[in-house]
Amino acid sequence: MSAQKGRNEDRSYTDWMSQLPPELHNNPLHDLTIPEPDGLKKLSKIYCARKILYKWARTQEESILKQLDAGVRYFDLRIARKDNDPDPNRLYFYHGLLTQTDVETILRVMNAWAERHPKEILILSFSHFKGFVKRYEDQLHCHLINFIKTLFGAKLCKRSCWENGTNVIISYDYPANMHQEIWGKIPYYYGNSMDITKVETKLCRVLEKDRPYQCLFVCGLNLTLPEDHKILKYIFFRMWDNLAKVIERSLPRLLHWVSEQGAKTPMNIVASDVVTQDGFVATVVQLNTLKHGLSVSISVIETMVELRKYKI
Repeated sequence: MSAQKGRNEDRSYTDWMSQLPPELHNNPLHDLTIPEPDGLKKLSKIYCARKILYKWARTQEESILKQLDAGVRYFDLRIARKDNDPDPNRLYFYHGLLTQTDVETILRVMNAWAERHPKEILILSFSHFKGFVKRYEDQLHCHLINFIKTLFGAKLCKRSCWENGTNVIISYDYPANMHQEIWGKIPYYYGNSMDITKVETKLCRVLEKDRPYQCLFVCGLNLTLPEDHKILKYIFFRMWDNLAKVIERSLPRLLHWVSEQGAKTPMNIVASDVVTQDGFVATVVQLNTLKHGLSVSISVIETMVELRKYKI
């Protein structure tokens, strides 16, 4: 381990945004680099496959609170409703498999953390909405959006952050979203492959040619399992392994790519499934001191309805 890496790991990133140099405090948020964390349902119905499937689907290695304290500021929150849940409005997170903790419980944890750290900006991206049957779809969206607005209240960023105590951005991927406190979808780019080289190539193309301007966007370093029969070679023929371990082994190479690419093209939100290991947060936060400006690391966003500038 190099001396530099040792210093990075010793540093606390609990309040890294408020500790940025003063000259960066007025930079638009899309000019920052932010760390973010990133998650097989058909096979879960096969009894003998459930344990293996769970091992391969599970990627997040730390709790939400630990990720926040580690410096993660963006969260990809994919929402789902369980079939036959007696509570018609109870929702869960979905990253390959449903979580056991409901959405409202986790959001209360995030809100309490945001109150304790008023200079740290959280970006919460809500998407997917699995199990929202058409008959109750509007009711569920209405319930969730109202809960979000009531819970975070005055902390919700409309135009600029850090003003009047606002430090929470909500991105909500639903066409009928007409609330001024709620942002639209944020573009999310990823390699859609288990091949590291393909992931790097896809993200290079995005950063060098297709990157949106004056808009938040995510670069996902996550490896992605196939959605067809090809997934079987991972969950059945590599039973000693799991997705989290594969991602962890790939992280040093991907972080090296982030450092080199970040010196050439601006990055905004950088996502990974193992955000508290191998200096991920440190690598991303340090991109903010490069000539291109500030990089913000966040954990789960997707395309804005309006290209609005939000300053921190």
